[in-house]
Formats: sequence, structure tokens, C-alpha cells
Amino acid sequence: MKDRGITVLIVDEKSRRAERVGSLLEGLCERVYYAQSAEDAANVMNRVKAPLVLTDMMAGAEIDGFELIKGLRRQYRAARFVMLASSASIDACKKALWLGAYDFLERPVSRESLEKLFEGLNKSFSLSAPDPIQASPAGQTGSERSFYFEGVKSKSPAMRHIYKVISKAAPTNLSVLIEGESGTGKELTARAIHMNSNRAGNEFRPINCAGLNESLLESELFGHVKGAFTGAATDRKGLFEVGDKGTLFLDEIGDMPMSMQAKLLRVLEDGIIIPVGSNKPVRVDVRVVSATNCDLAKLVEEKKFREDLYFRIKGVSIVLPPLRSRQEDIPDLLYYFLEQACSELGVDTKDISKNCMDILLSYPWPGNIRELRNVVRTTALMSESDVIEPGDVPPEVNSMPKLSSPKPEPAPKLLVGQSLEEIEKQAIESTLEMTEGNREKASRILGIGERTLYRKIKEYGLS
Repeated sequence: MKDRGITVLIVDEKSRRAERVGSLLEGLCERVYYAQSAEDAANVMNRVKAPLVLTDMMAGAEIDGFELIKGLRRQYRAARFVMLASSASIDACKKALWLGAYDFLERPVSRESLEKLFEGLNKSFSLSAPDPIQASPAGQTGSERSFYFEGVKSKSPAMRHIYKVISKAAPTNLSVLIEGESGTGKELTARAIHMNSNRAGNEFRPINCAGLNESLLESELFGHVKGAFTGAATDRKGLFEVGDKGTLFLDEIGDMPMSMQAKLLRVLEDGIIIPVGSNKPVRVDVRVVSATNCDLAKLVEEKKFREDLYFRIKGVSIVLPPLRSRQEDIPDLLYYFLEQACSELGVDTKDISKNCMDILLSYPWPGNIRELRNVVRTTALMSESDVIEPGDVPPEVNSMPKLSSPKPEPAPKLLVGQSLEEIEKQAIESTLEMTEGNREKASRILGIGERTLYRKIKEYGLS
């Protein structure tokens, strides 16, 4: 081990069991703290900011292990979370990975499994950084590991590229323009940029530019003084001032009136706002992330959007693909939203039949992720069986013309004519890529021993 000066937090309702795991950490870390509930864990993290948290599933607790990971990850972005579970609960633990956990360990936890965990962490992260919780995420790895879209790590090459763009753009102060159809996750992307930036500890303020008329939009953005207009009974700060040192998300910026575009441009260039009804300038420091479902370049050509503002907000450009073009992500998204819906609605966990999955994969999802989430929630509530069948899906999904290619990639056809060795090599190579080189995870997914995997890697020259 090269990094032994770290602090570890173990969260478990059973203190003796937690202390046993703690004893196995001797020599692997400097100090171990214990917590018996999510509330205790939050208090400990507030004091010591442990870079590594090992948590039990805590099934039945008011806040279980999954919610603990979900909540603490928002506040302690650089911390790594590992779920501890019995062999019977390993499949359920995959949900923890969807929520951003680094890994999960099977109970009873062994010294060997902990050593492998630390070895993997040391290869990917600097756990003994002076202040790992406050360090800029992009400065830690520069990889897309930190970015999960709706809690699901994407398999789509287009989305993986977007993760890399986010990881590079987030720590800068460059303006970002996010383009994409409605429901593709533009605000989610903006929040990812904010949460992985040096401004994450400050405000993230979204506003829909299409939902307000010009005077209201100006007041919302720049604020107003008492008596500036009818109804202005007191001074009121605008989003630029309230969000100082933070991020302002301008959604549907393509619908912003031309006169407001000129005022926004001046703020972006000078960093100064003037509240409505005032003549006193106020200096602000706000990063602007904009989004649109319009073709802004075309609006510029049509003189409906200012060219100078267009280039000012387009410091970094991100174009989100529609869900129909990244079908490989649909199964994971479906199960993620299904788990979420069943938990929130208080219904039994459900599965999706193969026939139903085929229908959902062939549906073009014109409303993208937003529509998919709503369909899953409705279906989870209305289905009376523990397996969702085609008849449980809303009629509009069944009646909509289907995509010509229900499967994202014609993988079976690519296997025709290949030897078993070639197929095995491809499977190992793809799994290693998906697990980012983590051989222990890859061996578990492939269903083979780690030694066998190591031998195959050498045999096929994949190292």
C-alpha cells in the first residue's frame, strides 16, 4: 500500500460487526471512525471529511445505505463509497453502483478483499490528498468516472465523449452552451458541470427564459429597487446577485427577447448588473451555462438571435443526443427508474419481461429521458404483477411507430464467422473497458476467477 494516511468511516447499525471490519483495516489506513445511522454518518463526515466510506445496506433503516450514498455524494464529491452486503444481496448492491458507489464488497469482509479495494483505489485516486473533499474533481482524475446520467453510467460512445467534455470544462470559468431536444437532460448536465466545478459550494440557479415576459425576466435576472414598477414594494436581488460566485443556468435561451439579449451580453462582458429602477452598478461573479432545444446557429442566420451573444455563451459546446440514438442505455435507465419508482411509490420491486423490454427498446421516445421516467413511474404504479408485461405499458407506447432497429447494436451478427477465441477476447476486452480496467469487477461480471481472467489477458495480449 502506498497511501496509508487516510481516514475511513464505517457505517453499520451493528457495532461489533463494524468493529470487526475496522480491525481488518489496521495498516491500510490511519484512522477509522464509526457511525450507526445515516445521521451519525453525516455528523462524522462534517467533522472529519473521510475520503473513504464503507457502509452497510442498513435495510429497514429510516435512511438506508443507498440513500446514504446518494445524499453524501452530493456534499462530499471526492469521497469514495463502498457498499458491504451479504451474498444474497449482491444483485441489489448493483444499485449502489448506479448511485455512484465505487464498488461493493461481499460479507464476511476479508483482509484480502480490503487490500484489493485499496489497491484499486490507489491506482485511480490519490486518497491521501491534503484535502480530498475540497479538491477539484477534475483535478483528481480527469476521467468520466464522476459523471452518472440520472444515476446510470452511460455505455454510449457519444455520452462518454460528453462526460470527458464536462470533466475538462467544469473546473474552468468558460461559458457553456448545451443543445438538445426536450427531455435529454440539459439541466442535469448543467448541474453536473456546477457540482464538478470550484463553484459547487455556492448557488446553482436555474431560470426558464421562455416562461417569462421581458420585464419579468429582466427583474428576475438583475433584480429591482423599491418603486421600480407597480408592485415593487421592496428592493429585491436578482439571480445574478443571489447566485454570486455560483452558476446561473439559462434554459431555453433561444426564446430570450432581442432587447434582453443585449443586456445579458453587457453583463457577460463587464460582470456588472444594474437592477431595474436603479442607476447603481453591482459587480457580480457568476458562471453562465445556457441551454436550448432550438438551432441557435440558424436563429443567428435569421437575425433572431444576436451573433455576438451566441459566440459569447458558446465557450464550450455540448450537444446531447436523443435517447433513440443511444438505445444501449435504455435497459439500465429503465431498471434505475423502476427501482426508484417502486421505492418512492411504496410498491413491491418489479421486473420487466423480455417481450415488454423489446417494445420499450423499439419505442422512439420522442420525449427522451423525461418521457421514459414518466412512463416507468406510471407503469410501476398501475401494474398488478411483479413482472411488467406489454399490456401494462401505456397505449401510446404500444401504438407509436417503432424504430427500424430495436437493438442498439447488431452484436449477434458481428459474431457470425468468428472463432470462440475471438469472441472470448472481445468479451474480455469490452468488459475491461466497461470496468475501466478493474479486473476484480470484470471477473465477477464474466463469471470467471480473477486468476483465469489474468491468464486470458496475457494469452490474448490485452495487458
